[in-house]
Amino acid sequence: MADSAYSFSLTTFNPSGKLLQIEYALNAVNSGGKTSLGIKCTSGKNGVVIATEKKLPTILVDEESHKKIAILSEPAGVVYSGLGPDYRVLVRKARKKAQTYFQKYKEFTQSGGVRPFGVSILYAGYDDDGPQLYQIDPSGAYFGWKATAIGKDSVSAKTFLERMDETNIEVGIIKEDKKFHVLTPAEVKDYLEQAE
Repeated sequence: MADSAYSFSLTTFNPSGKLLQIEYALNAVNSGGKTSLGIKCTSGKNGVVIATEKKLPTILVDEESHKKIAILSEPAGVVYSGLGPDYRVLVRKARKKAQTYFQKYKEFTQSGGVRPFGVSILYAGYDDDGPQLYQIDPSGAYFGWKATAIGKDSVSAKTFLERMDETNIEVGIIKEDKKFHVLTPAEVKDYLEQAE
């Protein structure tokens, strides 16, 4: 229990050199977050695909109110793994930032009184160099990827890829037209049939 003195501090490192609030946020992603993945197409500038496991907690939940993929701006979208309310806050903030083309990194890691968000995000976008895929963690660290997965079962994402169909995933894509688009179930089915 030596770490209990550091558990609530947002900017104080414990004796082993860790920020416990960051550790707690990463645990929220890895223990409770559904699997999400992103794949940057390697053939030229075809685009980026992001997808997530679509599992409703009960059949009584309205499917339209349970979205994990969001459009930030026309050339960018995100998918998450972790705490849904934190994700919605981040999407709202990112949309505002995208409108003014302003990004401030690690803002909440160093601000007193605001805990790190318990969310990792896969960001799919398009710039002058073509399609881009980034993973952003609660610590503010970000990584560029060709393909990656986040969430509780990210290690078994390959199995997820093998069993996915239009009824159990949501898919967002961005192509050369630089417009992010969330696919309908019928469009997902068409893409999956083409891939087989």
